Amino acid sequence: MDKIIETREIPIKGEYDIIIAGGGIAGVAAALAAKRLGSRVLLIEKSVMLGGLATLGLISWYEPLCDGTGRHIIKGIAEELLLLSIRYGPNNLPEDWKMHKKSTPDSRRYAANYSPAIFALALNDLMAKEGIDIRYDMLASYPIMEQKICKGLIVESKSGREAFEAKVVIDATGDADILYRGGVPCAAGRNFLSYVAHGCGVNEARKFVETGDALSIRKWILCGSNLNGAGHPEGLHTFSGTSNEDVTEFVRMGQQMLFDKIKEEPPTERDVIAIPGMAQYRTTRHIIGEYELTAADEEKHHEDSVGAIGDFRKKYVHYEIPYRCLYNKHFPNMLAAGRIISASGDGWEVTRVIPPAALTGQAAGVAAHIMHTKRQAAADVNTATLKGLLTEQGVMLHF
Repeated sequence: MDKIIETREIPIKGEYDIIIAGGGIAGVAAALAAKRLGSRVLLIEKSVMLGGLATLGLISWYEPLCDGTGRHIIKGIAEELLLLSIRYGPNNLPEDWKMHKKSTPDSRRYAANYSPAIFALALNDLMAKEGIDIRYDMLASYPIMEQKICKGLIVESKSGREAFEAKVVIDATGDADILYRGGVPCAAGRNFLSYVAHGCGVNEARKFVETGDALSIRKWILCGSNLNGAGHPEGLHTFSGTSNEDVTEFVRMGQQMLFDKIKEEPPTERDVIAIPGMAQYRTTRHIIGEYELTAADEEKHHEDSVGAIGDFRKKYVHYEIPYRCLYNKHFPNMLAAGRIISASGDGWEVTRVIPPAALTGQAAGVAAHIMHTKRQAAADVNTATLKGLLTEQGVMLHF
């Protein structure tokens, strides 16, 4: 027997205007944007903290909100969350930006390292203050589909298998798990083997004593590949991150690389402070939407732009993210947020990191609010209305 046909009654635990699967930065931003407009929102997170790769994944660098020339272009909730990430803990935000002084082309970029643990606590506090319903330790496993309409989500938790109904569903899983399982066409990415942990050694401790800067205690321990594949084990395949076998191999090999590295060091002169609580993939799966953002969109304007972004890797680069990247018109009440939006190549690279994830999350949250209040499909949302609400929430639509 190679399969089981299952029939069971699943209790419906609640109904919301909008359900968001995934409590990373994109999911948090979507929840904030929709809730602030008056929607009833449920945020479902499979781990026990918010922030995704930015906290649990230990990638504790909030990439630039500027274009590298001293011009601030990513605003709205993306900036709100950057400021939250540094408010209660050590950070290295440049003084020009911290003091809201006028920056110059010679200024360091509007970016910062922060404490991932403190940021996670601050996100939890923010969600509570905003009155957003959260379910931790709950996996959004499958969409409830009728034809191509999503009626809600089936979830798994300590309470067993349950369901929640929704008028609009936002996939912020980072892997398009919900959209893919609902039938939305998707494309898979490829990832080199890399692993980042946080550690502390004698040198870091000495620097902390000398400077009083708690951020200096923490160093990134880098194993495996860099962004471009240098350091990827020779002959090893790349990883998609779209199967349990793939994730398991990626995590086991990453942990082994770290262990092989640290066990050769004097055991009393260093410690590993934290290892990631999730697989640190960069690009796993994205939807095929109504528009695909690519390198050809650099310096290109879009009428339906939901926000301007730069490139965290280099200066003098600008993109605008079209609303059409957030949906497939054949699935009228489902939206994508974060690194799973419709983008490929350099378009995927520039949209997969924290600030664009917050930006697309905010756009998805606002669009979802319009969809359920106006009873409209994603493709029918009036982009002037969408852009107006995003502007009211502080977003810079065009560079």
